[in-house]
Amino acid sequence: MAGKIQIQLEYAINCSPKVLFNRLSTAAGLTEWFADDVRVKGNLFTFIWGKTSQNAEKKIHRENKLVRYEWVGDDLDESYFEFIINQDDLTNDVSLTIIDFTEEDEMTEVRSLWDAQIAKLKHLLGS
Repeated sequence: MAGKIQIQLEYAINCSPKVLFNRLSTAAGLTEWFADDVRVKGNLFTFIWGKTSQNAEKKIHRENKLVRYEWVGDDLDESYFEFIINQDDLTNDVSLTIIDFTEEDEMTEVRSLWDAQIAKLKHLLGS
């Protein structure tokens, strides 16, 4: 099995970093667009999609800037997904960078999945 490759996606989001960060870093916020349900115990997040669930530990939390979740499980290599909020100093435009890992042959599907999730997030934010 070949190792996973890192992908980086960037989306323009029309809202404040604070509002966006809340949707990326809390169980309630993530349930609105990312997963069917999210349960939290300390820094351990359980993401639930239908009958499937996956655990991730919140590893990095920088208020209104960055949040990283590392997948937890025996069969998982060191993979994580990360949300980085950028705000342009001049225009105040806000963008969201997502870092994720995928198999090379699944890159298109993963990109499409993120596109769909972010479309849902933007709709939710009125962006």
